[in-house]
Amino acid sequence: MAAGVRPARLTYTIAALTVLAHIAWLLFTSDGFMTEQLGFIPLRFSAEAQGFIVPAWLTPLTATLAHGDFFHLGFNILMLVYCGRSVEAVLGTGPMATLYVIGAYVAAAGQFVVGPASPVPMIGASGAISAVIAVYALLFGRNDVKRWGPIPAHWVRAIWLAVAWTAIQWMIGLVSGGGGYEIATAAHVGGFLAGLALARPLLAWRYRSA
Repeated sequence: MAAGVRPARLTYTIAALTVLAHIAWLLFTSDGFMTEQLGFIPLRFSAEAQGFIVPAWLTPLTATLAHGDFFHLGFNILMLVYCGRSVEAVLGTGPMATLYVIGAYVAAAGQFVVGPASPVPMIGASGAISAVIAVYALLFGRNDVKRWGPIPAHWVRAIWLAVAWTAIQWMIGLVSGGGGYEIATAAHVGGFLAGLALARPLLAWRYRSA
């Protein structure tokens, strides 16, 4: 490893915990139970709900630990590790953790806005990972993309990546047959917007503490 480059311990830790949570889910519980308990359900925030173990305010985070199947899990972990290790090397551990957590909550907020009465659980780490991918696109995007009018080239790269990422998530949902959970476009958009908005402040935080 080059001098001055920090190992991506947080990224690998998040990836490992996510995989272990999925394995524990398969071994010790039923699919429906864990999807309802860990998933983000917009209806819980707009109507009284009973019978839940995890508090509603925590479900944007716990939802990142639940996935529909190993294909869904594997692709998300692949993208998290691929983009996250580079982003963490630039931002550092604290800003990377902030990015992931805020990305998860903004993704959930995006899904709530478009369907506040939805009873369908939203699961998966793709909303939080969307925030990481957005920062990755801004930091490491190639320079062969042209600007669109007033939109800078690095933002154009991020937009294209957001569209591709969301499309792939939808295809995964179709292949897996849905499984009683929701792969939500609004959550991906929310996560990306969070990453775009946080990139500059988190970089400033990183270099102030360097």
